[in-house]
Amino acid sequence: MIAGGPCRSDDDDKCGNGDCPTVYATPEPGVLAIQGYDVTHPTPDGESVVLIPEEILKEAARARRWL
Repeated sequence: MIAGGPCRSDDDDKCGNGDCPTVYATPEPGVLAIQGYDVTHPTPDGESVVLIPEEILKEAARARRWL
């Protein structure tokens, strides 16, 4: 896990379910796995589009030292 995940407190629970969107590292270089909410958008088989808060991506970028 790079960023996101279980909320630290009720004040931190922006998603309202105790488990926020999460960015995960994968064994494949340059590839991140993203947990988020499904949206209605046509995609090819095996793909999906997820919504995650901008702050989670920024946290992941800082963790990867991209920022």
